[in-house]
Amino acid sequence: MNIAIVLLNQGRGSGEVARAHAAHLAARGHKVWFIHPGVGSGVSGAVNVDVELHTATVPVHEYLPSAKGRQKAVSLMSYEEATAYLPSYLKALQPIIPQVDILIGHHANLSSVAVAEAARAAGKPYVLFIHGTGIEPRKEGGFEERVWSRIEDAIQGASGILVTTDYVRDSLVRPVVDLPERKFLVLPCGVDLTAFAPGNTGGVREKYGLPDSFVLCPGALTRAKGPQNVVEASREYDDLATTVFIGDGDLREQLEGDIGRRGRFLGFVSAEDRTHLVNAATVLTAAPEKMEHFGIIYAEALAGGTVPVAYRGGGVPSVVSPEVGILTERTPRALGTAIRGLLEKAPRRERMARAARERAERKYDYEKLITRLETWLAGLAGS
Repeated sequence: MNIAIVLLNQGRGSGEVARAHAAHLAARGHKVWFIHPGVGSGVSGAVNVDVELHTATVPVHEYLPSAKGRQKAVSLMSYEEATAYLPSYLKALQPIIPQVDILIGHHANLSSVAVAEAARAAGKPYVLFIHGTGIEPRKEGGFEERVWSRIEDAIQGASGILVTTDYVRDSLVRPVVDLPERKFLVLPCGVDLTAFAPGNTGGVREKYGLPDSFVLCPGALTRAKGPQNVVEASREYDDLATTVFIGDGDLREQLEGDIGRRGRFLGFVSAEDRTHLVNAATVLTAAPEKMEHFGIIYAEALAGGTVPVAYRGGGVPSVVSPEVGILTERTPRALGTAIRGLLEKAPRRERMARAARERAERKYDYEKLITRLETWLAGLAGS
């Protein structure tokens, strides 16, 4: 197949999923065009196409403070401001659309509108990968009505809708856009099972001077991501293990003061070190303020044989089942108490770690997931 993958922007979690799909599909012999603003070197094996915007301001679904004003959420734009971006995406698609068998657009946003318009004009099928963070602004009253009307029309007209969990389908997408369940493919995010694997620690404990037992909390140090909840939870188990935070953000100084000797903040680390830290941790935890749509960090923990402890709700129960981890009430005390229980009971933790790896191999192996995606796309493309 010839497949075009279009993103609104470079993306973070959604971008990593798109890059993984592009790389795996290309490795299987499909021709893949990978398209977004600022694509740079893009994905090895794909034809990387830059979307040249008419302005330095990048359209996003969720503004990041670290962007320092170089981004703007489409959900806050006027109709004229939002639609001024569409010609750039359509221009990038125009030369390749005659060769494409099927298009994949990421996010319920302008990227969906551009993909729908290009596909319809050329008589080509298209699917949309709808991520929770992209559709949440609409649930909260965002998007000018004329902008949303065009996004909704694109969603309604898609040959298929891709989501990562039943939660995204049933609690985020379908309450906003009336679609039949048969139109969806629920496909979890995959994990590199070679990189994330028990024992693959790369001497990371020695590099950072970490103890044999530690609790890892990865993620941005922002209130929405909930590191303050993990700092509070650490009071329940600090005599048994240090809590290590990786990532950075505007809460770091405050959190370092709050946790004192109970924890350590490593800031940003390399992707390789991050992987090794996940594999080396005794327990992995996170406690974001809002419901998570999937939770790739928990799937990575399972693959590394590290037991995850997380807040209950959202799409996380699809990843963390009772035999491989613990889901708690959404309070720091409940989180900390559950972590303490695991730290105190090594045999239980070790059984869960073995089951975690088995679950990862069964559910998050990219080879299996890409086969499902490939088959689904081929059916929709008529290949």
